[in-house]
Amino acid sequence: MKRGVALLVAVAATVAALAQPPIIPDSVTAGQARVDEVMKLIDGNYVEGPDMDRMSSEAINAMLKALDPHSIYIAAKDVQRANEGLQGNFEGVGISFQIVNDTIVVQSVIEGGPSEKVGVQVGDKIITINGEKATGDSVSNDFVFKRLRGKKGTEVVMEMLRGGAVYPFHIIRDKVPIYSIDTYFMADDTVGYIRLTRFARTSVDEFRKALKALKKQGMTALMLDLRGNSGGYLDIANAMANEFLDRGQLIVYTKGRTSPRHNYSANGRGNWRAERSKDGTVKGGRLVVLIDEGSASASEIVSGAVQDWDRGILVGRRSYGKGLVQRMFPLKDGGQVRLTTARYYTPSGRCIQRPYDEGTDAYRQDVNNRYRHGELVSADSIHFDDSLKYTTAHGRTVYGGGGVMPDVFVPLDTMRLSDYYISLRGKGLLNSFPMQWADQHRSDARVKDFDTFLANYDSFGLDSLLAAVALEKGVVRDTARDAAEPERIAHSDRYMRLMLKAQVARNLFGIDHYYLVMKEADDGYRKALEVIRR
Repeated sequence: MKRGVALLVAVAATVAALAQPPIIPDSVTAGQARVDEVMKLIDGNYVEGPDMDRMSSEAINAMLKALDPHSIYIAAKDVQRANEGLQGNFEGVGISFQIVNDTIVVQSVIEGGPSEKVGVQVGDKIITINGEKATGDSVSNDFVFKRLRGKKGTEVVMEMLRGGAVYPFHIIRDKVPIYSIDTYFMADDTVGYIRLTRFARTSVDEFRKALKALKKQGMTALMLDLRGNSGGYLDIANAMANEFLDRGQLIVYTKGRTSPRHNYSANGRGNWRAERSKDGTVKGGRLVVLIDEGSASASEIVSGAVQDWDRGILVGRRSYGKGLVQRMFPLKDGGQVRLTTARYYTPSGRCIQRPYDEGTDAYRQDVNNRYRHGELVSADSIHFDDSLKYTTAHGRTVYGGGGVMPDVFVPLDTMRLSDYYISLRGKGLLNSFPMQWADQHRSDARVKDFDTFLANYDSFGLDSLLAAVALEKGVVRDTARDAAEPERIAHSDRYMRLMLKAQVARNLFGIDHYYLVMKEADDGYRKALEVIRR
């Protein structure tokens, strides 16, 4: 029997062993035999030599797709890449990059990584990697990943163009941290802001570090931004929720067909628990959590617990709606199966998993359907079944069965997407132009630090420069249409100008400064700040 057949049978046996009691029913045995029989028939009789590895992978994927949208198979070659974002590190040189005009440009140098140690700078252009040309049409993201990532302790030699001169860099690959927190800062004298992008192994430690720094700056109220956070580890979600809840308060519980109910409760040692007066009013440790349609899984565990205990206010739009728990099972060939073994429920008893009985493809289109039905711009278009009604600790009504609905709704800003803005973005000019301008002005005294940059920004005339470059690239405004929608165009232009400013700030000073600029146009951020000040 070839390796592909053996792999498929091993997976089928693993799935069956996990899902069934010790005595395997006849239906499982018959199913395994049928699959094995077909694979042998193909192997022995097909007109050409079949690719059994590819067939077995597709068969495994088909089996898991028949279960639910979140049970998946990961081939051995993809396991490391699939897991590194949640592990909190990977092995490589420690840069992020962007390909601009067939050239690899360093966009950021990861703090504590190998490239920082040898002096690589933002804006450096990679010319060669280990003697191989690294410019031209053949350069892609995959081209770069394959050459820069590698085993810890191995060397990569890169030639980089900086200021008209070429410099060689000998970099020893090492563990490179992947940070969960994009940015944190004080929104005003008492309100702090933390943006968490994933629930990885390092997330809670990063959160506590940020919390400690903000407390030193006088923070008495916190905005936790989980928008776009698609989740991560269940235990990390529980540890994060524990930071906000009192001892004994239930965070979440899980249960499945072969998994008995398991409760996760707070231990009372969290670093941002509520300080209450005698009448129960929160006088310290105030909390607002931002969520949207991209907030899923672990994000929904945290936001669901905060809402069910009336610990804080949720601001934004209805979350994704993933209430399934996956467990990782290794395969003998190094691959993995992530199999759904349980559902999770918020403290009030809600399972926020949305239906998937119409199939995976329809399930994936749910967010697009929300947009078409108007849900992202109007809370009135959202309807929950009364059978899914639950109550919070203080008696407020909440619903299960389709994500977590925020307490304060913030509509999606659809006015910012003018045809001109979409064309600029489609041509990549909102990325390439600010990067090139920043690269040309790094030694300019007017941008020596962020405050100086802000003070001088209007004098640079970047809006006009971008318009001229856009014209050269064939991006022109439809003046007749602009005249027909003056309010929309004015709004979009304001957003575009702010985006340009934020992108330049990012390329000069790092991702933190992108958010410091963009918060001016962030409706969710502004609403959350308004709510927490109240």
